[in-house]
This record gives sequence, structure tokens and C-alpha cells, in this order.
Amino acid sequence: MTSSEAFMGSLLSIPVPKFKWVGGGDKRSFVQEDLAMSVALMMEALATKLESVFRACSDDASVSVLQQVREIHAHAIVDGISDNNTLSSKILGTYVLCGSIKDATNLFFRLQLCYSLPWNWMIRGFTMKGQFDFALLFYFKMLGSGVSPDKYTFPYVIKACGGLNNVPLCKTVHDMIRSMGFHVDLFVGSALIKLYADNGYVHLARCVFDELPQRDTILWNVMLNGYVKSGDFNNAIGTFQEMRKSHSETNSVTFTCILATCATSGILSVGIQLHGLVIGSGFEFDSQVANTLLAMYSKCGDLFYARKLFNTMPQIDTVTWNGLIAGYVQNGFTDEAVPLFKEMISTGVKPDSITFASFLPSIVESGSIKRGKEIHSYIVRHRLPFDVYLKSALIDIYLKGGDVDMALKIFQQNASVDVAVCTAMISGYVLNGLNIDAITVLRWLIQEGMTPNRLTMASVLPACAALASLKLGKELHCYILKKQLDSLCHIGSAITDMYAKCGRLDLAYQFFRRMSERDSVCWNSMIASFSQHGKPEMAIDLFRQMGVSGIKFGSVSISSALSACANFPSLYYGKELHGFVIRNSFTYDTFVASALIDMYSKCGKLALARCVFDTMDLKSEVSWNSIITAYGNHGCPKECLDLFHGMLEDEIHPDHVTFLVILSACGHAGLVDEGIYYFRCMTEKYGICARMEHYACMVDLYGRAGHMHEAFDTIKNMPFTPDAGVWGTLLGSCRVHGYVELAKLASKHLLELDPQNSGYYVLLSNIHADAGEWESVLKIRSDMKERGVQKIRGCSGIDVNGGTHTFSADDGSHPQSVEIYLTLNSLLLELRKQGYVPQPYLPLHPQIMSKNSMEKRNNKVACLVTWRSQVQILETISLLEKPPEFKQQNITSAITYRRLAAIPNIGEASSEPTDKTTLCHHHGFCGVR
Repeated sequence: MTSSEAFMGSLLSIPVPKFKWVGGGDKRSFVQEDLAMSVALMMEALATKLESVFRACSDDASVSVLQQVREIHAHAIVDGISDNNTLSSKILGTYVLCGSIKDATNLFFRLQLCYSLPWNWMIRGFTMKGQFDFALLFYFKMLGSGVSPDKYTFPYVIKACGGLNNVPLCKTVHDMIRSMGFHVDLFVGSALIKLYADNGYVHLARCVFDELPQRDTILWNVMLNGYVKSGDFNNAIGTFQEMRKSHSETNSVTFTCILATCATSGILSVGIQLHGLVIGSGFEFDSQVANTLLAMYSKCGDLFYARKLFNTMPQIDTVTWNGLIAGYVQNGFTDEAVPLFKEMISTGVKPDSITFASFLPSIVESGSIKRGKEIHSYIVRHRLPFDVYLKSALIDIYLKGGDVDMALKIFQQNASVDVAVCTAMISGYVLNGLNIDAITVLRWLIQEGMTPNRLTMASVLPACAALASLKLGKELHCYILKKQLDSLCHIGSAITDMYAKCGRLDLAYQFFRRMSERDSVCWNSMIASFSQHGKPEMAIDLFRQMGVSGIKFGSVSISSALSACANFPSLYYGKELHGFVIRNSFTYDTFVASALIDMYSKCGKLALARCVFDTMDLKSEVSWNSIITAYGNHGCPKECLDLFHGMLEDEIHPDHVTFLVILSACGHAGLVDEGIYYFRCMTEKYGICARMEHYACMVDLYGRAGHMHEAFDTIKNMPFTPDAGVWGTLLGSCRVHGYVELAKLASKHLLELDPQNSGYYVLLSNIHADAGEWESVLKIRSDMKERGVQKIRGCSGIDVNGGTHTFSADDGSHPQSVEIYLTLNSLLLELRKQGYVPQPYLPLHPQIMSKNSMEKRNNKVACLVTWRSQVQILETISLLEKPPEFKQQNITSAITYRRLAAIPNIGEASSEPTDKTTLCHHHGFCGVR
């Protein structure tokens, strides 16, 4: 018997109504005494049947159930009882639960809409179908019709606001809820807490929570989950303790939330205590709690106990395997993750999208894009659901492997795109230097109605830093402040780095000082920013403050501090920090050891740099690159190439940095054929794509050897648009070899790319001066003045008894300046006795050349501060050409017993591939300090 036949049978079983005869004569009239009873019985039968369908629809909204609802509705219309509001509203609700919005809408407009129930069903139906805008439209129509919403209206209205990420509208609805007194209702309060917490407004969620007079377990869990999503460990623990004190019952969801907080924060000690509480509460055999415990131990780094727990679990499913595999990957044991994945498949447990999302990062770490493509092929063959987790993982592996086109194809191939997928695209674009594309994805994300989260903002800020876009960076900072995300440490470090790289070190430090919480990443970012922007003394001071504040030093902290020491006039701080490294057993860290090599090299102590390298037990590619760079910067190309071959014998694969140093060394030594060989070897043998820096080295290689046509052809044949560094390299070579016309062409491109760089103007002026074109010289200087471009003055630093003093040309700020300049005149007489005749470093027009300014060079002033004391002096000069005063430096060193060295003038154009290269009178271009 079909459902329709059964339904008809139930209707035929209704008793036939009895009629009483009333009339007489020819007219007969009768009264249907039992009509009301008949209608009532019919409605009762329909209502009973509808109630069973309603319950069935709540459990399983199948097509057959929907057909039964339509039959009931049809009989109600035929029997003339469809006008009954109670029955019709019940039918409307059943349509909604069956997911038939079309049937529900047709019925809705035939009802009397003077009460809230039909409106509530329609708002609920549109919200369930994800049509949040229609749900809100019916809500406002309800208000416009004069129908007052009740406590059953608002939970779905709030959910619709959340679906559209429209927090301001939800605040307006919240105000109405409070005015109507529904803010104390548990269901309304739970919906508000969830919306605010999901959108990052945890403080507002807490305010709603505190207003509720009664709180059940579900409400406590919603509040806990809000703290978990925001990563607020302290408040999550505090709320859990409040929950226990209030004697509210804890369930498996409670423990899952609080254990997830420990896993996210990496607080193993609290997690162990909670594990004991789980056992005491009898939830240790609950699969959801057990899986969360396993994930907590894995993410906190206790893989031994995680594996022990895994082996004792009575039920092992896909989620269990996912937690264990993810733990091994996240803790760097990527080699062990592959056997675990194979073991999972061999036990018959089918991997899901989360499995691959957890496993694929191990492929990224191994650097095997080929294996990643094999996994991608497996996913396609087995038709696994391509959700946002899997999509994000695949995008990440392709972008980290440099396959941007494939990542973009995956991003665009289906509709499963959320904030996490967009964040993966943004971080990948930034990693590949496609910063404008990263900003474009952010704009598209916002246009699509998605809300960027803290990871999105932390990923996009480096793009602003790379583009030096201060305006966009400030806009993003305002958005972060509005969303109250600035207190998060990883976002704070990204903001400080952005301001520093945009040239606003003052704003970076100002924001850093205002941060309520600062972890090691924030300190490291600020120390590195000071070091990279010519403020080594501030970097060292901040390093000391970091230790005083109780933050534990790591390899990154020490490496940043050593980089700052390399920019100091004295080796005192570097040696002091080296002692700290030895005492705290950081010498075994390859990054710290590489930083030590770099520091000693840049301070002119090549022997000490080699000593550090030779004593390293484990040498990575970073270590080899550091020592090769050291010899390259010291003008030792033969040693560079010997070390390169030693690197290959040690089976260390060279990277793009290695070849950058090799090409630079070949250029400095004039080894054109060798440079061409290694450039081809890099691309053809090792498959390393040449970057802009490598082409700049090739231009420099040809330019130094006088092959200007080959240098220009290299620029024309580059696969991408040359930047200012490449054209600056060509311009420097034109200065040396007197190619005026080619210099004009190069300067045209330079002034378009970097119009505020004073070094390019000065260099072009010198080229015209060499050619005797003094009108052009004066015109260039006039252009500099009109555009507000000023040449950065060189300075000399001197370290005396731990104190650093800085001098510039014509500097009269020192309290003993009179005595210094008197001694300077005496020194000049001694120089002339040795046969030295002062020459202008830059050829100047007689109208603008000052003999007095030539004789008051900043390095001479620095030499006279402490006569015959142990000092080290650094002189900043331009790298664009070799000044003839190197001879003067040798003589001055002999007369004053001072060691003089030169470093680049920060901010000027450089023809070198790196901004750390310096000039020396012994080796030409080198790093002697």
C-alpha cells in the first residue's frame, strides 16, 4: 500500500456526520447538527498525519515526505479548512523543513499575515537555504507590516546577519532585541554570542554572555568556542574555571573546546592537567575528546605521548590518523609523516581532504613538487571532495614550488573559495614576489563579501612592505585597529616590519612600544628593522632590553643582533655577542654560526670568519653561502671558486644566493668567461631560474670588462622589465668607460624608476663632467634642487672606549672641533711631505669646487679625535666609483696609526649586487671595515 492510499484510508475512516430532519410540507429543510464535529474530526486527522510528517521531515527531508505534505495541503484545500491559521502555519513550517521554499512562499502569501509565526517560518527557511539576503528582506517586511517579532524570530535573523558578515546590521538588531527585553533569552543570546565570536568581536560576545541570567552547558560551550577561535588562551581557561565553579555540567564539547585552545597555544602543562580531568570525568573513551587530546599532544610537540595515546585508543578513525600525521608534519618530522600516511592506507582507513591538507605540507618541506603532483593525481582519481582545506593545501604546495599558474588554476576551478583559500593565494603570491597580485586577491576577497581574518592581514602586510606602499599599509593598519587585531603578536610584528620597510622607522618603533604583548617574533622584527636601516646602536640596545624583559633569546634574535654588530665601527660588540653565543651553546646552530661568519667578514676579520666556518660540525647551504660571500666581498675570487667546488663535494646543492656571489666575484676579478660559464651552469645544470640580481651581476661583469654592448644586450634580452638596480649598474660602467650616450639612456630609465635617488643624479653629473659638459652638470644640479633631491652626506664613525662618535664633512659639532681642525692642518702638511696632492673625488666645476671642503673630509676629522689610541674608523663613501683618495687613506693610516676602511653611503645608488659590499684600498671592492 502506498503512502497516498494509506492517507486516503485514514480519511475514509472518519465517521459520516448525522443530519436531523426539520422541515414539513413540500419544503424540506435540515440542519447539519454534526457539521462542526465533522470538520473538527477532519482537521484532527489532518493534524495527526501532519504531525507525523513534521517529525519525519525534521529527521529526513526526502522527496517522499515532501509529497505527503503536498497531499495533506491538497486535502485541506478540498475540504475547505485551509483557512485555518494553525493548520496552515503547520503546513508552511513542514514545507520549510522539507526545504521547499517555493511551496512555502506560495502558501505564505495566501495566509493572514497579522501574527509572527508565518514570518518566522519564512525567515528560518531562507536562512537554512543560505539565502540570507531574502531572510533579512522578509524580516524588514515583517516590521513594515506592523507585525512584532518574538524571541523565535531573532535567532535566525542574527544567523542571516552572520551569513552576510554584516556585524553593523546585527548590532542594530541587537539594539531592538534589548529594547524588547529578549536579550535575556538563552537562544537569542547564544545566537548573538556565536555571531560576535565568529567575526572577531569576542568582547561583545562576552558582554552578551554576562547579561544572561541563566547559562546552560550549550551557552558555556558557545562562549568557550569563541575564545578558541580568537586564540585567547587566558580567557578560555578563565571561562572554563568559571563554568566549573557555577556547577554547570561539562560535556565532550566542553573538553574538545578547551583542549583545542591548549593545542593552538602550545600550553602542554595545562593540557596534561585537563587530560587528568577528562579521565576523572569519564570522557577518555569519547572519540571526539580522544582525538582532540591526540591533536593537543601532537601540536605541543610531545609526539612520544601522542603515539602512545594513539596505540591505546579503542577506535581509530580518519580523524585520529589526521591528528597524528599533522603533528609529525608540524613538528618538522616530515620524513616520518610519509610512512604514517602509507600505514593509514594499509589499515583500510580512507584518507579525506583533511588528511591531505595535513600531509601535503610535508611534501612542501621536502621540496619535491613532483611528489606533490602525484598526490594531486591521487586525489583526482579517487574523486575526493575538493573542499577549502584541500584546495588551500594544494595551492600552498604549488606556490611554494614556484608553479604560480597551476595554483591559480586550482583557485579558479570551482566555487569552494573562502578566506583560508584566499589567504593561501595571498601568502603564495608574496612568496613569489607577486605583491600586486596579492593586493588584488585581497580586494577581490572583500568585494565578494568575505571578511579578512588575522592570518589574511598578516599575509598581505609584507606585500605593502615590498611595494613600499605606505598609504596602503596605513589603510590596512586602520582596518586592523577597527577589528581589534593589533594586539596579536604576529600581526604586530608584520605592522612594524611594514612601517620600517616603507621608510618610517619612527612609526614602526612607536607602534612596537604601544604593543601590550610582545613575543620573540615582535622583538626580532624590530631588532632586524633597526639593523637594516642603519641604526645598529638601537638594535643592540633593543637586544639588551629583550633580555631584560625575560624573553628567551633564539637563533633569530642572535642572528639579527650579529647583523647589527657588523655595522658597528668597533668589533667589541661582535666579540661580546660571540662570547654570549659560546656560553649559551648556540655555536651548533647553523644560522647563528653563519651570522658570525658574516659579522667577522664585514668587520674585516676574514681569518676569524674562516675559523668559525671550519669549526662548524654541520654545514648547511646558508653556511657555505656565508663563507663564499665573505671571500667574494674581500676580493678573493679564487678562494670563492675553491669553496664553491668544496660545497659541491660536500653534496650541498647550491641555490640562487650561491650563484649570485659567484657571479659577483667573477665580475670583481674580471673573469668574464668564467662568469658566463657559471651563469649557464646555474640555469642549465641546476635548473635555477635567473633572477633580477643575477642579470644585474652579468651586466656588471660585462661592464667592468668594458664590453658595454654585451651589457646593454643583456638588459634588452632579459625576460622581465629591468629595475633601477640593473640600469644603475650599467650607468656606473658608463662612468668608468666614458659612454656618455649610453649613460643618458640608462639615466632616463633610472629617473623614471627612482626619481628621488640622489646617487643617480650625482653619477650622471660626473659623467658629463668627465666629458667637459659643464652646462649639463649645472642643469642636473638645478634639477636636483627643483625636485628636492639632496645628496646624502657621507659620515665616519669612530669607536673610543665603547662609545661611538660620528663625523661628517665640515662637522663643527664636536666640543673640541677647533683643536681637531688645527691638528687637521698639521696632518695635511705631513701628507704633502709624503708627496700626496689632494685631488677632487668628484670632478667639479671651478665655480662649485671648494678647496676647504676637500681638506675637511670626514675621515680625517675622525682620525684626530683620539691621537695614537686603539681605534677603528669607518668611512662611508659612494660605491659608484673608486675615489683617488685611497692613496691618501694609505698614507693617513701610516701617519696616524689608524686602520681606515670604507663602507657604502646608505641611500645612494650602487653598482654592486648587494647593499653590504664595501670598498677597500687593498682589494678594490670588498668588505674590510
